Amino acid sequence: MRTRPSAAVLVAIALPLVLAVTVAVLSLVNRNAADPSAPDPGPPDTRPLAAAPVDAPDASGPACTALLAALPATLPGGDAGLPTRALADPAPAGVRAWAAPSRPVVLRCGLPRPAELTPTSALVVVNGVSWLQLPDDVPDPVQSSWVAVDRGTYIAVTTPATVGSGPLQAVSDAITATLPAAPIAVR
Repeated sequence: MRTRPSAAVLVAIALPLVLAVTVAVLSLVNRNAADPSAPDPGPPDTRPLAAAPVDAPDASGPACTALLAALPATLPGGDAGLPTRALADPAPAGVRAWAAPSRPVVLRCGLPRPAELTPTSALVVVNGVSWLQLPDDVPDPVQSSWVAVDRGTYIAVTTPATVGSGPLQAVSDAITATLPAAPIAVR
């Protein structure tokens, strides 16, 4: 013989469910709400980007060549996609950029192992790629930088805070499709 649960049990089960649904709906409604005090960044800058040369010993190697060829022309981000942004001459090897409001998204391939990667580093896995977020000492950062640390070469992506995680997800997809995973070398 089955007995029906008491009203208290039903309320104990239903209340957390209703609360979870309410929080989810509110976060969806408010996730794109603009801060009325924030200035409008205006349209993205589409002029050729002058990318400074950095130490990237593997930037011209086959892994970076394959990855750059596999990257999408448009990254997801903000209200619309982020189109590829040309690089000013002389363009360093292993670099790709996309136009975004306020700051570009910039990818650099072939970098040396980041000094910030230690045995206790917190890594985030996005679409099969292990990323190390580089520290930003600014209390309210306007951009974030990530380094893919589980491939045969290191790849850094810097994105403005306003575009969300779409660029990192799309780059992760291209990395997963192009470069095999490798053990993470922390020392």
